[in-house]
Parts: sequence; C-alpha cells; structure tokens
Amino acid sequence: MPELPEVETTCRGISPHIINACVDKVEIRNYKLRWPVPKIIVTLLPGMIAKSVLRRSKYILIQFDVGWLIIHLGMSGSLRLVHKSVVHEKHDHIDIIFDTGIVLRYKDPRKFGSILWTTDDPSNHKLLKNLGPEPLSIDFSPDYLYARSRRKTQSIKTFIMSSRNVAGVGNIYANEALFNSGIMPGAEAGKLSLKRCEKLTNSIKYILKKAIKKGGTTLRDFVNSDGNPGYFQQELYVYGREGLPCKICNKPLRSNSINQRSSFYCTACQRLSDAA
Repeated sequence: MPELPEVETTCRGISPHIINACVDKVEIRNYKLRWPVPKIIVTLLPGMIAKSVLRRSKYILIQFDVGWLIIHLGMSGSLRLVHKSVVHEKHDHIDIIFDTGIVLRYKDPRKFGSILWTTDDPSNHKLLKNLGPEPLSIDFSPDYLYARSRRKTQSIKTFIMSSRNVAGVGNIYANEALFNSGIMPGAEAGKLSLKRCEKLTNSIKYILKKAIKKGGTTLRDFVNSDGNPGYFQQELYVYGREGLPCKICNKPLRSNSINQRSSFYCTACQRLSDAA
C-alpha cells in the first residue's frame, strides 16, 4: 500500500501540471472501486479549474471551483500524468483530461482505492473528520504522544499506526521509526516515558521527511507521477529484512506479527522500556 511519503510525492508530482488547468473531459471506465465513483463528476468537472492539490493523511485532495475530489490509492492505486494520446491500459479506470492535453490517470489493479466528491470542507468528511494530527505538524509533539498514550495497553506500533492517534504512519515507516528511536514494536504504549515519546516523535518526523526527500519507497504497485520509482527502499534498516544482519550491530533481525501486521526489529538495538 502506498504510504504517506508516496502520497506526498504524488501530490508534489502532479501539482505543477494540473493547478490552474481546466478540465476538458472525464472518462470513467470502471465505477466499481471500494465505493462507487460518483457519476456526477463526468458532467460536473468539465469546465472547472484545479485550484490546489493537498494531502491529508494518505488522502489526496484536489480542489476545484465548487468542490473537492477525495482520492485514496488503496492497496495498489496510483495517479500518473500522461498525454491524452497515450492509450489506456487494462486497469486504468479513470482519466481526468485537461485542456493542456495532460491526463491525470488513475490506475488500480485491485480496485481497493476510492475517488469521492464533496462540495463541503473535506476536513468534515466522514473519512477525514476523526483523523489525528499530521505527523509532520507541530501538533504531533512529544507532549501530545505522551498524553494521548497514557493508560493505553496496546503496543506502541499499533498505537502510532492508528489514524485517530496520528494520521498516516503506515507499517513500513512505523517499523523504521521504532528502530530509529530504539523502541521495540511490542512495547506497551501507556508505559513509554516522556523521554521515549520525544525520541519516537522525532524519529517519525525524521524518517518521513527523509523518505519524502528520496521520493518515497519503491513498492511493487507504486510508481511516481513522473514515471520514476522512489529510492528510499535501499535505506530501510529493518522492514523486510528478517534474518539479515542489523546495519548497526550485525545481530540477525527478527520479525513477528502485531495486530496482523508484520513487525521487524533488532533485539539488541531496541528495548521494551527504559529499564529493559
């Protein structure tokens, strides 16, 4: 699944090419995504100008004259920029064709993504209104993480992956941030000290910023909007490296399942608690 850096990379990649461009036509070849694609956009969007492209958690928000497209890439979705002369392929479900000749093309082999429309403030949409603070914002602070996690018995990895606690920290970057901060994925969230919460918030911000700068992780189903893969995967320290030597201490990395998600860690470099 594309994670926050990949979504941010997509937003930055498509923005210069569609902002201030006018929609000429919308073609929908498959309405059956996670939720039905609203038919109204076929007649409503033509003639409208794209005003902005924003990201909220893992959602892409494209503002038009009188409303917003809310796009989630699901498990295998991607947005690409192609010229209108480029013939669509099997899983290219939606084209937003601009008067510049550029097409914003949505591809989704597994069809778990979504494209929705709202004329209201998207922050009030049912999918977004209960999201926690953005991990790169000042609202996501050590004090916030410490206060929010008190009396929580779930693992810290599960806690930071909950979008109600912090928006958009997916499995790959949760693993990497926990390694960077020296915290075991299974550590009980409510028992983390303020000092460890500070380490973790700093690590989350550092890892995400680094991944965004590198262009996002190269995942099997993700290609940047310019057609080039991201390059962060080569710098992953623990994710997907079970049995390989830790890049810090050379001890073999381990993995287990936490809340049905693969967790990777080093028993030497990460601890369950300050006293461990």
